[in-house]
Amino acid sequence: MRNPNRLDDFYNELKQIHKKSFPDMRFGQLMSNFFGWLYSEKKRDCFFPEEDEMIEHLREYANKTSLFYRSN
Repeated sequence: MRNPNRLDDFYNELKQIHKKSFPDMRFGQLMSNFFGWLYSEKKRDCFFPEEDEMIEHLREYANKTSLFYRSN
């Protein structure tokens, strides 16, 4: 079984990306838009990436689409 504690860092980062990059979007909007981008741009099904890969994709998505987000 995977370590459930891995989720804390993932959700904290997701929360920061959502607040910083897409503050006007509802969660469903953000995820729907992101999953569409993930499939069309990265050819990845959202079912398969592990959390560390998914957060990297989220950062890239925010960098490319948000007016607010710029990663360090």
